[in-house]
Amino acid sequence: MRREYRQFIGKYVVPSAMLLMILGFVFLCQPWSEFLHTYSVAITLLGLILFSIFARLAPQPGKN
Repeated sequence: MRREYRQFIGKYVVPSAMLLMILGFVFLCQPWSEFLHTYSVAITLLGLILFSIFARLAPQPGKN
């Protein structure tokens, strides 16, 4: 896999997946929007799946 692609994944995709997991948890705990509360578990799971896949493709620290 190209190094630029791995760097893109490590810089943008993995942190975005982490943000999705955090937002899913926040949406689960907020009491104002029923829509956000309804889809909070799906958002958290999507973030977890994306993180699990793309964290393996990101460049490893210490490798050139």
